[in-house]
Amino acid sequence: MDEQDWAQGRREAAAEHARRLVARKDAEAERAQAMIDAFLATAERDAVPPEPLVVRGRKGGQAKSGLMGWYLKTDRSVAVATDGHFYVMTADLGLVERMRGYRPKPVQPPLIVGEGGGDGETIDMDAALARHLRH
Repeated sequence: MDEQDWAQGRREAAAEHARRLVARKDAEAERAQAMIDAFLATAERDAVPPEPLVVRGRKGGQAKSGLMGWYLKTDRSVAVATDGHFYVMTADLGLVERMRGYRPKPVQPPLIVGEGGGDGETIDMDAALARHLRH
């Protein structure tokens, strides 16, 4: 095997690894979304009322998001909104966003909330949602 064949084999292996990673993330997001959907199906009856969600600026300040929902981590950095989507509630906010508000874009929900976040707080999605159920 020459160097060119070896390099081509490595590129193909890396591409296959990337495809599998995306497929795994998509499958996890699908399972997490099913948990969110199940929570929302009974939230009006079984959960504490949703609250206005606020986006915190990475360098300070905050902005109204126009969303209602439930924070999933104690630091309020991620949330599930009543629209059924998962949101990261931190962003780079300028003066305009702090004054007018900032609507974050939904992202794929994880099975483990906070995984890879660096702050050390992780919780399974089902446990994070269960925190908001009336007991």
